[in-house]
Amino acid sequence: MEFGKLYVVPTPIGNLKDITLRAIEVLESADMIAAEDTRQSLKLLNHFNIRKPLVSYHKFNEQNKSGSIVQLLKEGKNIALISDAGTPGISDPGSIIIKKCLEEKIDFVVLPGATAVIPALVYSGLDTTKFIFRGFFPRETKERRKVLDEISEREETIIFYEAPHRLLDALTFICENMGNRNLAVCRELTKIHEEIFRGTIKEAVSHFSSKQIKGEIVLVIEGKSKEAILEEKKSKWENMPIRDHIICYMELGKSKKESIKLVSNERGLPKSEIYKYSIDIE
Repeated sequence: MEFGKLYVVPTPIGNLKDITLRAIEVLESADMIAAEDTRQSLKLLNHFNIRKPLVSYHKFNEQNKSGSIVQLLKEGKNIALISDAGTPGISDPGSIIIKKCLEEKIDFVVLPGATAVIPALVYSGLDTTKFIFRGFFPRETKERRKVLDEISEREETIIFYEAPHRLLDALTFICENMGNRNLAVCRELTKIHEEIFRGTIKEAVSHFSSKQIKGEIVLVIEGKSKEAILEEKKSKWENMPIRDHIICYMELGKSKKESIKLVSNERGLPKSEIYKYSIDIE
């Protein structure tokens, strides 16, 4: 018997019209649907008159449930995997069953579809050429510091998910640890009460402090500007002798030639001028 196939099916993040024709086709043809919340999924399935057996597959049971789903796939069943909204495996259950499929050499198909990340990024008006998505902003202070330490010096636009009741606390923490950057707070995307706030982090805190916050939220935060990065670098070497500046880069593993070029660029001096200070450096 041939193995069945797992279909990873994105579902609308709000507006039910955002489901694709292909997603509906897969849900209609699957032998079974594995859903994060069967009650929530029934609203979607009933809307499109789809009647299929449902099995619960969420973050609290995915380790155990993945095994039984893999067995059904081995028996030839085609199974559609859906989460409450968006794409399974992206801040939602799904990655474990996909890993098991890879281990068992079971074919799976990932459909494109609705996601909150890309619309929020485009709505933000910030740099879309490079970005970092880090899922939900951590709840614990220790984990928050760890994440911000990793990304605060990056130039890429930064994207987080956040729950409404933690928004103000998260914004305040980010501002205190990354500075008052520009950002967009995208709330209730694709829904009736969709809201896009653009401004600084402090302006966002002021705006949302005066209202009851509801709905899922995407935070899109400006990366560190090149000007700020250059200013910080300059402050480190402006009182440093040129020779020591060259040695600093060499101690980081750069060749003497590379180090001279880097120092030349940073100080705005000709390489021939910098070279004079490197002659006796081994």
